[in-house]
Amino acid sequence: MLIKSKKSYQLTDNDVTDEQVYVNRRQLLKSMGYIGAGTLLSQSIARSASAAPFDFWGGSDQASFTQQALNYQKAPATDELLTPEAKVTSHNNFYEFGLDKSDPARNSQGLKVKPWQLTVSGEVSKPITLDYDDLFKKFPLEERIYRLRCVEAWSMVVPWVGFSLADLIKQAAPTSKAKYVAFETLYDPEQMPGQRSRRIGGGIDYPYVEGLRLDEAMNPLTMLSVGLYGKTLPPQNGAPIRLVVPWKYGFKSIKSIVSIKLVEKMPPTTWNILAPNEYGFYANVNPDVSHPRWSQASERRITTGGLFARNRIATLPFNGYGEEVAHLYKNMDLARYY
Repeated sequence: MLIKSKKSYQLTDNDVTDEQVYVNRRQLLKSMGYIGAGTLLSQSIARSASAAPFDFWGGSDQASFTQQALNYQKAPATDELLTPEAKVTSHNNFYEFGLDKSDPARNSQGLKVKPWQLTVSGEVSKPITLDYDDLFKKFPLEERIYRLRCVEAWSMVVPWVGFSLADLIKQAAPTSKAKYVAFETLYDPEQMPGQRSRRIGGGIDYPYVEGLRLDEAMNPLTMLSVGLYGKTLPPQNGAPIRLVVPWKYGFKSIKSIVSIKLVEKMPPTTWNILAPNEYGFYANVNPDVSHPRWSQASERRITTGGLFARNRIATLPFNGYGEEVAHLYKNMDLARYY
């Protein structure tokens, strides 16, 4: 999608959020009984052989992931302040690599993303298989500056690089039975140590799965990202390809995708399986519907401040993208279908 005029969802470099402040979802998991005392041990203990029989934390000989520059259409200028790149890449929720915000950046650098295979299957007339190079060459890449709102009530502004999910789905030619789109993350416990242990991996049954209604997937805002800040995605941000759905809470934007499947019935989603009373299928950003344990009326925008920087702003319905997506939920009770 080539954007020629600024719209409400187009943000600028000034909108990008800094990376140091992320509210840790470990508190959520702890309250649910998934995090035991062992998980909360200090880093030095966790690195010891007694704490982990495998090299969970990654040794000094772990390969360092190298990002590559991308060719893409630059986003138009916007008024919002971008989150500094170091903030975006150093504080992440990616439980396949650990529960602390810093774990993914530390533990994922040996992830092998090439070769890679992404399949598009299910209720389609033309199934598709993309290899690593296809992810960057099959469709023209463009930069989109989007707000990212975490369910934990922190937010960022990120310059993603990628292409519309709709473009890929159209090439697969959905059948009349296709009503939903199911996504699945790579399952590789050898590379993703959090998948080896329910304790370390947050109590999740892997692989991580997500889903959208077909009309949500086909919305022009929904994108598949292969990069950020003009470079390929680092592993902690979902290399080599991830979903970005800017009007939904961040956990909907599944990382390191290997399967996209069009289906007739609503697919299961990881957080809805784990805690259905807290995480619904839709997960639209809604300041009027609180999480059972905290308000969603405001958020901490991550900028250049430290851990206790206030940077508190009001949360907008649909994360500020209501003009483009509110029609998808006309006549729906968004407190019930959360």
